[in-house]
Amino acid sequence: MVSVRAATPADAEGVAAIHDAVWGGSIVAGHDTRYDLTQLPTLVAVDRQGEVVGALAYRVDADGLEVVSIAAQPPQGGAGTALLDAAADEARRRGLRRLWLVTTNDNLDALRFYQRRGFRLAALHRGAVDDSRAQLKSDIPPIGEHGIPLRDELELEKVPGA
Repeated sequence: MVSVRAATPADAEGVAAIHDAVWGGSIVAGHDTRYDLTQLPTLVAVDRQGEVVGALAYRVDADGLEVVSIAAQPPQGGAGTALLDAAADEARRRGLRRLWLVTTNDNLDALRFYQRRGFRLAALHRGAVDDSRAQLKSDIPPIGEHGIPLRDELELEKVPGA
């Protein structure tokens, strides 16, 4: 069982450890933007012992809350679902019309995870990962999960109350 709350400065070390384990650090790239996750509002999932087991960094745009990063350790422990639910609550509280995120074409586990939680495919951005690799983050590997060439971004969204 996990609980979710806004991150505090005391959570910085735990959040950094999650980002290091999942993303190799706090810098991520998506839709032509390079993000430093330490500079974004963050929700944390904590276990019964108070340890950070998940983090969701987000930003708010004109009509939605974008999940810039979601990471949990260990996977499949419920933290990811709890974090997405809390992000939807935050979007609803702010009166935003959508909760959205971007993942990559190779991330089959994430696609399954998000769709099972009500997200729908909203857009395909062909070559977006190639562009990010060339312009924003050169250490993005050319081959992703399951040996799939890492090339495109998939945008998914859901209505926060759905």
